[in-house]
Amino acid sequence: MVTGGGRGIGAALARAFAAAGARVVVNDLDAEAAHEVARDCGGSAAPGDAASVEGLTELVGRARAELGEIDVWCANAGVAPVGGADAPAAAWAGAWEVNVLAHVRAADLLLPRWLERGEGRFLATVSAAGLLTMLGSAPYAVSKHGALAFAEWLSATYRHRGVRVHALCPQGVRTDMLASTGAVGEALLAPTALEAEEVAAATLAALAEDRFLVLPHPEVADYYRARATDPDRWITAMNRLQQGLEESEAL
Repeated sequence: MVTGGGRGIGAALARAFAAAGARVVVNDLDAEAAHEVARDCGGSAAPGDAASVEGLTELVGRARAELGEIDVWCANAGVAPVGGADAPAAAWAGAWEVNVLAHVRAADLLLPRWLERGEGRFLATVSAAGLLTMLGSAPYAVSKHGALAFAEWLSATYRHRGVRVHALCPQGVRTDMLASTGAVGEALLAPTALEAEEVAAATLAALAEDRFLVLPHPEVADYYRARATDPDRWITAMNRLQQGLEESEAL
């Protein structure tokens, strides 16, 4: 099952899994997009809400009816509202619901059967923002940190019982979401942005090697290490980037 599979990273993941021989169920709020990708994959579409308890219960049921069992759940659906502490309450709530609680709720539904049979795989699309931060979008940065924290907890708690967890953490990817970030995304992410298909290929390679962190941009590991070992220096560098953005906007 690939949530948010109608376009971008989700669509690329669905096609890559299908090319590798998997039977795929494609979810998206956009029913037409979900059906189009499902046709490409020779799979089935399951349009609907991948964040609410009711929506996820229906999606898990439909996927199990289609597949018999869900071997891999790709928690890929995400939202990226802009703004800081002043972002509307709805933006904060939406980021938390889709970027974090959707993962928690899906795991709650999947774990009983996975633990019973001793295997299952949970792929969380986190973004490098979950390892680092994202200037210009506090709701996105904070919620993606939450998504990473849950993925880490899930792996630490259930790895010995056969549940494998992976956190996909790319930087810029040429998708509609990147385009929606405006000048900040263009300045920070666009220069090194990858195609969604490259991200999908890196993901399947990481799953084959059973790696927790999936880093399509390898340099993210260096940034993450620098952040952990010298946080003051790292925050100072990020603040300089912020100042540069503000100066560019003032021109």
